[in-house]
Amino acid sequence: MINKLKLSILSLLFGAVFLAGCNENEANIIEGDKHITTEMDEVISNFIIQKNSTSYFGTEKQFEVHKIYGTSESNGVLSVYMWSYYGGFNKSTGIENQAGHSLPAVIRLSKKEGNYSVIEYKEPQDGSLYNASLEKMFPNKYLKFAKQDSGNIGGLQKAMDKKVGRWLEEQEEL
Repeated sequence: MINKLKLSILSLLFGAVFLAGCNENEANIIEGDKHITTEMDEVISNFIIQKNSTSYFGTEKQFEVHKIYGTSESNGVLSVYMWSYYGGFNKSTGIENQAGHSLPAVIRLSKKEGNYSVIEYKEPQDGSLYNASLEKMFPNKYLKFAKQDSGNIGGLQKAMDKKVGRWLEEQEEL
């Protein structure tokens, strides 16, 4: 009788843990940037540039590049889990970043009348609240990547250098 009771309790606990791990956000997650179009990429970058345009002064041109871990869709809203690198640059200093930031973010896109728009943008909180807020933002599947990428933006740095380099070339032609 006691063994049956222990087995029942163990089964209930296992079931509860299993169900708790299966939340709605993770049910329809798609790996990588497979569903991100060029238009979506531009909407994401343009939104982040516009959002931060008044935060960093003293730069002539701002750029944003990102690494997408994955997406999920629910009720026509696409959640994009990513690492974003934003920077401000001047012609005189070339590809040397003058101001900016690099951080994990979640951006939610909606498509209306054929155009994508940002309906929500989240960054983790600072300081002691960073990890807890990051854990609320990201599905477990991508949380480890966001933590690993902190301070490690080598690939994004190359993409940023390429964007800034094209801009500098355009400025020389003017």
